[in-house]
Amino acid sequence: MTTTNLVQSVDWLAIAPPTLTAVVALAVLVADLFVPARHKQLLGWTAIAGLVASIALLIPLRAGDRSTFCLTTEPAATAACSYTADRFTLVLQFLVLGGALLTALLSLSDTKEKLPAGEYWFLLLSSAAGAALLPASRDLATLVVALEVASLPAFALVGLRRGDRQSSEAALKFFLSSVTATAVTLLGVSFVYGATGTLHLTELAQRLDGVPGQLETLAQAGVALTLVGFAFKTAAVPFHFWVPDTYVGAPLPVAAYLSVVGKAVGFTGLILVTVVAFPSYADVWGPALAVLAALTMTVGNVAALRQVSTRAWSAVRLLAWSSVAQAGYLLVPIAAAAYSSDDQIGATVAYALMYAVVNLGAFAVVVLVARTHPENRIADYRGLYAGRPVIALVMGFFLLNLAGLPPGIIGLFAKVTVFSAAVDAGLGWLAVVMGINVVIGLYYYLRWTALLFRAPTEEKAAHARVPAPITLAVAAAAVVGVVLSGYPQFALRFAATTLF
Repeated sequence: MTTTNLVQSVDWLAIAPPTLTAVVALAVLVADLFVPARHKQLLGWTAIAGLVASIALLIPLRAGDRSTFCLTTEPAATAACSYTADRFTLVLQFLVLGGALLTALLSLSDTKEKLPAGEYWFLLLSSAAGAALLPASRDLATLVVALEVASLPAFALVGLRRGDRQSSEAALKFFLSSVTATAVTLLGVSFVYGATGTLHLTELAQRLDGVPGQLETLAQAGVALTLVGFAFKTAAVPFHFWVPDTYVGAPLPVAAYLSVVGKAVGFTGLILVTVVAFPSYADVWGPALAVLAALTMTVGNVAALRQVSTRAWSAVRLLAWSSVAQAGYLLVPIAAAAYSSDDQIGATVAYALMYAVVNLGAFAVVVLVARTHPENRIADYRGLYAGRPVIALVMGFFLLNLAGLPPGIIGLFAKVTVFSAAVDAGLGWLAVVMGINVVIGLYYYLRWTALLFRAPTEEKAAHARVPAPITLAVAAAAVVGVVLSGYPQFALRFAATTLF
């Protein structure tokens, strides 16, 4: 009788980025017990140093050829692995960890004045560790665990302002929607496992082709439920209802984090389950995602268009609805992959890189303006150029990138790439819908941009000193955006070679 060797190989370097982030999270939580109140900001700088180190650990992995937690019952070349550090993984990990780093810079002043430092940094780093694990996940169990590790701390981050009713309501809405999504996803995963007998994505792709007739309905239901669960996570319409109130109720740096890192988590999971695990069901998820993309970009843009500039927190609400619309654009290449090839996924990655940089930059300016205008109305930005010309120019640059207009060249190139993906896949109707929505988006982005340079309606009060970390976050996002606009081929070519 032969015994099966189920010992799995472990490549510690491959798993180093998310592992280090998690270790630093635990270290910060423990250190919070001993660090006196006057030195709590050291915890924030420790978290920032940990994130920088985690990003640096991506450099030795740049070849994108490492896997770990592989079953040793198969040859090394064909072994099913639960963790893969390929180019796709590394680009998404860089996006996630970089987004968490900018969020940390924006959060330093809040943790000094308004938020409990130890809990905040632990939750942020824990969520970032889960988000960094997710793109490397190559089995459904690891994927769901990573998704929840990224999501659960985010609930607490949204509701961390103690005694704030709006923050508590936002956290509750976010929690209920996410728990529903998780329950649906788990039910779908259990159905898929019951029909195929495996959780590894590459093996699922093979076994779903040969599911016995009596289990075919179970497999179809599992695929459908899994996709619905991830649609919740991406804030696709009609699963978007939690976004505006959650962004308004959350601390502004957390809203920035959710708009970029939270969205990256959902889309990464969606790419893995559709293109890698369920390619044999492309005729089902392709049309479904195309319709979701059209609905999402339309509802998001129309809602953003209706925002009243004098309403409290209208700036944050506009960015929230804008993020819903951007989710629609991100869905287009994934839907296109069902009709052509998974090369289309590079367009989603390229667009995600552009969106992450400029949206975090826009939120960084919102954080800065909120220091003197706590209600953060769009009207509060009128005349910003008169008092802070550099900040106004930078904000205008970010908004024009989101609109896809020069000098935001990277935003224009990213939209053209997504548009081309739809056309190449034969989705002409979706390309037309996207074109109409881009025009709608131009109006509200340009309206906000023009407001920055109009004459102020009243004498502006003296501006308070801006904390250095916020200035650094704005500058970093602006520099990266300018570099990518000067050389957009870097992002587009790099992203185009990232998938698996």
